[in-house]
Amino acid sequence: MSPRKIIIDTDPGQDDAVAILLALGSPDEVEVLGITAVAGNVQLALTQKNARIVCELANRADVPVYAGCEAPMGRTLVTAEHVHGKTGLDGPDLPDPVMPLQAEHGVDFIIETLRNAPSGTITLCPLGPLTNIATAFKQAPDIIEKVQEIVLMGGAYFEVGNITPAAEFNIYVDPQAAKIVFDSGCPITVMPLDVTHKVLVTKPRNDAFRALGTPVGTAVAEMTDFFERFDKEKYGSLGAPLHDPCVIAYLIRPDLFQGRHINVEIETQSPLTLGMTVADWWGVTDRPANAMFMGDVDAQGFFDLLTERLARL
Repeated sequence: MSPRKIIIDTDPGQDDAVAILLALGSPDEVEVLGITAVAGNVQLALTQKNARIVCELANRADVPVYAGCEAPMGRTLVTAEHVHGKTGLDGPDLPDPVMPLQAEHGVDFIIETLRNAPSGTITLCPLGPLTNIATAFKQAPDIIEKVQEIVLMGGAYFEVGNITPAAEFNIYVDPQAAKIVFDSGCPITVMPLDVTHKVLVTKPRNDAFRALGTPVGTAVAEMTDFFERFDKEKYGSLGAPLHDPCVIAYLIRPDLFQGRHINVEIETQSPLTLGMTVADWWGVTDRPANAMFMGDVDAQGFFDLLTERLARL
């Protein structure tokens, strides 16, 4: 089979960076057509820069990077420097990128790429707030039916929230955009906190990254060294959860994940539960299913895959 064509939409973020590296280390399974940056973990000026830094770390300056939306559709931007550091990629000492930022807006790239491709041949992989994807759908609704699948990191069911008691960060930053995407009718697969909090970078797993002895292995180990301090303090966990790489791992090894096809609605009105993913896990409503919501993962299989692919870069 030919590799699956994907667009990565991202707000790097250490875990976003690892997701990009996993994709670039897996050319037999995924072909990265481009990377669109969005404001989220940090401001857009940093997310687009960080995406280019990661491409150069992987020696893939040929992958085009586009700057997308700098603010959510309907509210003030909330960022996460308290998790990712002031640069978004705190931890390793990585040089500023040399590769250029593409002149085209990220939303225009998404629209044009989908319009020019045969239907059902491009997968969208949002790793951050859904602003770019929703804006593209709003500006060009004709592209919605062209999308093969949306595989995203966001939301939660049992784990509920990590930025408020009710909401996961990516959905909370732009709940209006999330609602547009979940209501779009596209096939959607969701990697919620319920899954991503099971893929923890424990010390032996981080030692395996460092033992690769490559710039990529060292950088990933240093990223997770920094990233884990937040989750260890907040949750008492054994290490950093690698949220966003779950999206790419699913494209490569879907057998690592288990979930249910359920209805997911996005709360956009309540100040108390804004951004909540109301996931009907138990089927207690008659609302039609609109997303494959993952609930479990083979964590060791995930890390075996990740380490093996990072070793290729």
